[in-house]
Amino acid sequence: MGWGGLWWWVWAESAQEIVRVCAEVEVVTDPEAVERATAGALEEVHLDAPDPNPLSSFRERRSAQRGQPGFGVLAGRDRVYLRWQEDGDEEILLMELGPDGRRLRQVEIGSDSGAVKTSVEDWPFNPPYDLYDPQYASLEISCDDFEEAWHRARHEPQW
Repeated sequence: MGWGGLWWWVWAESAQEIVRVCAEVEVVTDPEAVERATAGALEEVHLDAPDPNPLSSFRERRSAQRGQPGFGVLAGRDRVYLRWQEDGDEEILLMELGPDGRRLRQVEIGSDSGAVKTSVEDWPFNPPYDLYDPQYASLEISCDDFEEAWHRARHEPQW
C-alpha cells in the first residue's frame, strides 16, 4: 500500500478492507508491481495493529469521514463523474473516474468557456481520488453532463 511515496506491506482480510479503514491510500494488487515492491524490504504492519503505527493517521482520517454525509457513496461504481472548481479559480474540471479513482478522461473549461479534453495518454501522473471521501459526493455530475462537455471540447495533447 502506498501514497505519496510511502509503502508498507499491510496485513488485512482484503484489499477492500484497507481502503474502507484507511483514507487517502491506494492498495497495489498488480502482480508485477507487488513483485517490484517486495524486492526491497518493506515495513510490515497489521491493519488492526494498536496505535501508534504507520497507518494511524490514515485510520483517524477515515474515522472522521465516516459520519459525514456522502461518505462512501461513490465507492464501488464503475464510473464516477465530478465537477471540480477550486475556490477563486475560474477554471472548471470535469472528470471521469474509474472504479480505482483514477481519471480516465477530463475536460478543462477555461474562463473564456473554451474547453480542452484530455485522457490517460496525456497525463504523466495520475494519482487516484479516494472515492470514499465524502467531499467528492457533492461534486458529482451526470454522465450525460460529462459526455456533452467532452463532445464539445477540443483535444490538445499535453505531452
